[in-house]
Formats: sequence, C-alpha cells, structure tokens
Amino acid sequence: MSPAATPPITEADIAEFLIQAPDFFERHAELLTAVQLTSPHGGRAVSLQERQAEMLREKIKVLEQRLMEMMRHGTENMLIADKLLRWTRQLFLVHRAVDLPVVLVSEICAQFNVPQAALRLWDVAEVYVAEPFAYGASDDVKSLATSLTAPYCGVNAGFEAVQWLEDPQAAASLVLLPLRASAGAPAFGLLVLASPDSARYQAGMATDFLERIGELASAALSRLRSA
Repeated sequence: MSPAATPPITEADIAEFLIQAPDFFERHAELLTAVQLTSPHGGRAVSLQERQAEMLREKIKVLEQRLMEMMRHGTENMLIADKLLRWTRQLFLVHRAVDLPVVLVSEICAQFNVPQAALRLWDVAEVYVAEPFAYGASDDVKSLATSLTAPYCGVNAGFEAVQWLEDPQAAASLVLLPLRASAGAPAFGLLVLASPDSARYQAGMATDFLERIGELASAALSRLRSA
C-alpha cells in the first residue's frame, strides 16, 4: 500500500506560519533584502523592506487625508455653531413677542446666508391672530407640518408653503422645519428655508443643526401661543 501523498503547501499555510513565527525574519534577516517584490509604483523590483516602507507610507497618506477631512468638518461645524449662537442671541434680545417672527426670519437669512425664508404660526394667542405670521396656513399645511418627524430637505415639489416666500419661483430647493412644543406634539407652525440652488438642500443631508434651529425657534415662538 503506497503512502498517502503529502498535500502541497499553500500560500495560506505560509502566511499562517509567518503569523505563528513572528521571529522568523529575525532569524533569517538576509531574506529581507533577498526577497524581491514588484513595486506598484513603476513596476520595479524592490526588497521586502522597501515594499513594507511603501505600504507604511501609503497608510500614513490615507490617515493624513482622513485627519484633514476631520479637521475640515470640525472647522465647518464650529462656524455653524458660532452662527447658531449669534442667531439665538438676537432672539434673546427681542423685547416684544410680536416682533419675534420677523427677527427670527431676517436673522436666519443673515446669519446662515439663506436667500429666502418665511414662517406661519397657528393656535396663537388672540392678541396675535391678525398678525401676518398668523394667517395663510391651510389645513393641508398644518397636517404636513405635524406629519414631519424630521426636517424636510430636498427639491421644491410644489409645496403650498412655498407661496409664503417673496419669490416662490426662485425656490429650487427647500427646508421645511416643523415647529412644535415638544417631540411628538402637533406642530404649531412651519418654517420654510429656500434657495435657488437645487443642490443646496438635498435629501439625505445631515440635519443636526437644522433640528437645533427648529427646537430653538419653537421655544422662542412659544411666547405667541395661546394658553
């Protein structure tokens, strides 16, 4: 009976051996220069040490790019947070509650470079029912605002609330921010931000700061609500 054939050594076997014997190249240091590999940069032959150095440089380059990206996002977030602070400060400086909607809209345009903005409120106190911000919201708009659990960001799909803007035809992309007293409560208003740039507000964009704007606007405008 002939002996069973020895299975050939595979690349996986060699890789596993090197993992299990980390001191192999210490005992056979001459292999570090003797082994020749092909460099991905120009196809020239390089030693194992040189190839390892190239791989490390590539990893460092990727990490540097990630770090720069993180720093860029951090800077952008800091600038937005600073704008949010200045906008909030202007709301605190408003003495008369009736002036809040106008100041809120004008300052959001100024601080965040928003070309157009508008808002409407409902269920306001009796003293404010004749104010411009308290009329013009249909039942459909109210239902839409209440149905939004997050800011709507995207193209202008012919929303009725767009007609509140000074130039509705120039609104290519929108943000619709529902205003509510607390999470899950029915909306008591809707804030519309618009841009002629169809790519400025897109579905899937981050909405963290927009949500903060909605929360702060809701808190400030709660002074106008009926008891």
